[in-house]
Amino acid sequence: MVTSASAGLAAGLPAGSPTGSPTGGAAGEIRAALARLDAPCVVAAGADGRLVVTDDPAAARAAGGRVLAVAPPTRPERLGAASFLADHGVAAPYMTGAMANGIASPRLVTALARAGLLASYGAAGVLPDRVDAALAEIRRAVGDAPFACNLIHSPNELELERATLAACLRHRVTCVEASAFLDLTPQVVAYRAAGLRRGRDGAALAGHRVVAKLSRAEVAEHFLRPAPEALLRPLVAAGAITAEQAELARAVPMADDITVEADSGGHTDRRPLSVLLPEIIAVRDRVARELGYRRPPRVGAAGGIGTPQSVFAAFALGAAYVVTGSVNQSCVESGQSAAAKALLGQAGPNDVDLAPASDMFEIGAEVQVLRRGTMFAGRARRLFELYRAYDGLEQLPAADRDWVERSVLRRSVDDVWADTVDYFARRDPEQIARAEGNPKRRMALVFRWYLGLSSSWAISAAPDRVTDYQIWCGPSLGAFNAWAEGSYLADVERRSVVDVARELLTGAAYASRAAALRFAGVRLPAAAATYRPPAVAPAAGSPRSLALSGGTR
Repeated sequence: MVTSASAGLAAGLPAGSPTGSPTGGAAGEIRAALARLDAPCVVAAGADGRLVVTDDPAAARAAGGRVLAVAPPTRPERLGAASFLADHGVAAPYMTGAMANGIASPRLVTALARAGLLASYGAAGVLPDRVDAALAEIRRAVGDAPFACNLIHSPNELELERATLAACLRHRVTCVEASAFLDLTPQVVAYRAAGLRRGRDGAALAGHRVVAKLSRAEVAEHFLRPAPEALLRPLVAAGAITAEQAELARAVPMADDITVEADSGGHTDRRPLSVLLPEIIAVRDRVARELGYRRPPRVGAAGGIGTPQSVFAAFALGAAYVVTGSVNQSCVESGQSAAAKALLGQAGPNDVDLAPASDMFEIGAEVQVLRRGTMFAGRARRLFELYRAYDGLEQLPAADRDWVERSVLRRSVDDVWADTVDYFARRDPEQIARAEGNPKRRMALVFRWYLGLSSSWAISAAPDRVTDYQIWCGPSLGAFNAWAEGSYLADVERRSVVDVARELLTGAAYASRAAALRFAGVRLPAAAATYRPPAVAPAAGSPRSLALSGGTR
């Protein structure tokens, strides 16, 4: 029947007209109806020619009305692939990506894991003993709840990859988020294969899941296909995996999930999601047909996702799940400093820039960073220009060397080199060995000293290095800030990753229902077209504060 909360949407719609445009006080009524995610939202033309909104199309017809459009019930967990929920043991097709240097902190991962969402610890750039301690902390806090750990591929520091995976095995982390890979390595193949076992039907069951984050079709091919024989055979010979595990690995893809990373913070190719996601889905479908997969890898979306509309758009493009990043860095649980979070909370969509990446400086890889309130991007780009132009620090013109030492390093090159030697002696001694007799390599490591520490200065809120803060950030955070303005999510000192996830998922479900009405020709008033988070946070202990889906406004 027509509900009291949603009856009588006065729009002056003549009987028989195919579409209508609700006006006036109708916006609140239709907004309330769309927010009841568990019930259909039916827009009908009443017998008197006026619009009504109901959750009962039969009642509208019985009253002489004509149904114009129906938005079906849409719960957030149904927006993506049900298999993502089942395989990962989570409540929604939503994941938070790993923000390096522990910004995706144990506290952040724990909060999301307890809420039933998949989160990835930011192990990149963290020394092995700290990674081990962080994974142990998370495991103690969440018990058997699932979570992931980032496995970033750094071609110059392969030992870190081995150490991270060893820590994952020690602490029963059964999912890794593999990022920045250009090709497969023996370590990630061993992790994947070592978790395989044969099911009752003879098919392979995956005990170790791999989520590959990438932005190129040729890289996707590596993870969409089974592990290559050239890597499996030596692993069997070394006793890292069994012959049966190798046999199973020849029949399953390397990854369970492929996260397509578009215009993201940090490492990015800045490609539009609307172009990249369909491309990778098409590659997945081609490989699945070729190899006859019973269960092809899922394809999810990351980069540029910071509002309900962008979440819904990703699902509409075919994403099995979504991954958020930049928006989580500003939350209270992240490992970023309060000073950096304050800058992030003021950011708009245009307050970002590109800068050379520390871990892949020599090949010219770039990261997307916050421009507002810092001079890091411009200084880092000039360092890379000097690296390309000269073969060593000794060749730098006097003015350029003076700028490097006074304005950037704030120390002599020799002092920085001494620190660099000490750092890599503990982390990866091969780096120093490769620089012996190679002035250009030595220059790269000195410049990487600045690039690497700049993110640490932001995390530690170093007061004398504010203009050198490297804060990884994409334009999605600015879009989120604009959407959250005036709501309880606006204040970064109270912004929680669980609240952000809940509101984005709820808003995406709302957006899908509003789209269903629009596609049927109903012209929604602006006040009802977009979901907004409430001004006041849900009360602790209320159903709304606990549920990640459904709910009322």
